[in-house]
Amino acid sequence: MAGSLPGEIETVDNAVREGRFQRWLALVAAGASAMSGLEVAYEHYRGSYSRRVMYTPVALSAALTAAGVAGFCDARAARTVLPAVSLVTLGDGVLGLYFHVRGIARKPGGWRLPVTNMVMGPPVFAPLLFGISAYLGLLASFLQRSDDGAAPAAGVPMPAHPGHWAHRLGLPAELIDLEQDVREGRFQRQMAVATMLSAALSGFEAWYSHDKDRFRFPVQYVPLASAVLLIAAAGGAIANRRVAHTWLPAASALAIASGAAGFYYHVRGVARRPGGSRKLFYNIVYGPPVFAPLLFAASGFLGLLASLLRREGDA
Repeated sequence: MAGSLPGEIETVDNAVREGRFQRWLALVAAGASAMSGLEVAYEHYRGSYSRRVMYTPVALSAALTAAGVAGFCDARAARTVLPAVSLVTLGDGVLGLYFHVRGIARKPGGWRLPVTNMVMGPPVFAPLLFGISAYLGLLASFLQRSDDGAAPAAGVPMPAHPGHWAHRLGLPAELIDLEQDVREGRFQRQMAVATMLSAALSGFEAWYSHDKDRFRFPVQYVPLASAVLLIAAAGGAIANRRVAHTWLPAASALAIASGAAGFYYHVRGVARRPGGSRKLFYNIVYGPPVFAPLLFAASGFLGLLASLLRREGDA
């Protein structure tokens, strides 16, 4: 049994590098959407759902969760339903950003007091973090499934790069478009950019969430430091292949561990509020955001995934 473990790991690694992990990425998108939906549901509950538009991310998170599960089970759903729901959810995230920016502008002092009103107002970048699960769902729709076999090449395969030595034989270049790059797992730089953006947004959310608490505990600085390291590693991975295979997975693993530790502390914080588990719903709504650390860990997951992928333009 133990002897088969390296083989299983190699199989998974090959599937990721070749873009044959549609089912599992669809399931990850479903899980991320469920967590985001729960987070936004009680955040908007604090706002008493004062506007009807506040229901849309809750409804769409449920729809994306269902679409992700359907994409895991059925290839047709992964190609049709999942990208459609993902695109609508991404649009809703942009709309949410507008409303959150407007909400801060309408607070006393508006954007003339940016730090105070961003800390005390609606979480400005939360809607974009909500769109991370939609981004994963959209990527999943382009990938191959693990049971897809490689199609046999007809005749002599064309070289993928114009500078390839085979052009001396007169063979034309095969133009690889973005969709084919994604389908075959060649989107490492794109995923590194997404990792950097997600880490920046998550780090900012952690900063002003912990600033409300005046950073009473030293451990509250950990997600900020982890976010900075992940941003640096993801930025380096965009430019350098070696960084993508060394520093990026290390920084990603640290972010995942930081998110897991944060989840523990947030759950403990909820349990330690007056009433504890006897007033569970109240304490979840008005205590530390329970699922926020797991969304931060999702940034680490993106980085880890990027480190396993091939780069754009690879043969």
